[in-house]
Amino acid sequence: MLELAPFQPVDYLVVGHIAADITPMGMLLGGTVSYSALTVRALGLRVGIVTSSGDNAPLGALEGIPMVNVPAEHSTTFENIKTENGRRQILHHQAAPILLDHIPQVWRSAPIIHLAPIAGELDSSLAEQLSGSLLGITPQGWMRAWDENGQVSPTAWDANASDQSLRHAGAVVLSVEDVNHDLELVEEMARNTRILCLTEGAAGSVLFWNGDRRRFRPPVMEEVDGTGAGDIFAAAFFVRLYHTRDPWEAARFATQLAARSVTRIGLNGIPTSQEIEECLTEVLS
Repeated sequence: MLELAPFQPVDYLVVGHIAADITPMGMLLGGTVSYSALTVRALGLRVGIVTSSGDNAPLGALEGIPMVNVPAEHSTTFENIKTENGRRQILHHQAAPILLDHIPQVWRSAPIIHLAPIAGELDSSLAEQLSGSLLGITPQGWMRAWDENGQVSPTAWDANASDQSLRHAGAVVLSVEDVNHDLELVEEMARNTRILCLTEGAAGSVLFWNGDRRRFRPPVMEEVDGTGAGDIFAAAFFVRLYHTRDPWEAARFATQLAARSVTRIGLNGIPTSQEIEECLTEVLS
C-alpha cells in the first residue's frame, strides 16, 4: 500500500480502481485512475489517488504519487481480447468498494476532483458529497455490466443515480463505446449536465455546452495502442478547463494531447513535456 501520512493538500484528486490488465506482455497497470494521475503529474499538478487493489497490482509506475489504497484480495483485473467484431472484455476480479470515509478530509476540497469508476466501485452519492470546485466524472464504470463468466457489456446507467451525478458534475467525459454508440442518450445526458464531452477515438471529440456543440478533430497519427487515450483526454480536459474556464479550449487541448498518446504502448503514452508544450501553443486555423 502506498500512503502519505500526514496527508498534504493536492490539486487533483482521482478516485476509483486501478486495473491490473492481462495482456500478451503479462500483467500491466491500467485503469482510468492510473492514466489520469500520471497525466496530471506530467501537467505539473499535485495529484492524489484513492483506490483499492490487491497484491497483484504492478504499482511501480505510480511511485511518488500519494495514495490511499483500500486493501483487497484481488485487484480489479480485466482482459481485453481482440476479435473480428471488436474488443471482447472480461472482468476476472473486482477490488473493494471505495467509500467517502476512505478519502482523507484534506483531499475532499481539492480544486479538481475526478470520480473515475471502472467496475461500479463508487456510489453515485459521492458526486454530491465531494465539494471540489470542479467535479469531473468519467462514468464508464457505472455503464458496464458483466455476466457470471465476467463478459463485460454496456448497460444503462441507473436513471436516479445518473440524474444525481450529472446534476452535481462540473464536467462529464465519456466515450462512444460507453454509451454503445447511442447518440440520443448522449444528447439526453448533455441536457442534464453543465458540460459534456464525448470522445470518438480517431474521429476526435464532441463538446456539448450551453445548448451548443462543437467537434474537435485530432491530428492524423499512426496508432500503435489506443489504450488509455480516453483517460488521458479526461485528465487533460479537466485540468485545462479548471485553468482557463473555457470548455472549447479544454476540448481542443485534450483532443490534441490524447491523439499523440496512441503512438506509444500503454503507460508510455503519458504525455511528454514537449507534447504538452506543443498542444498548449498550437494555433488551429
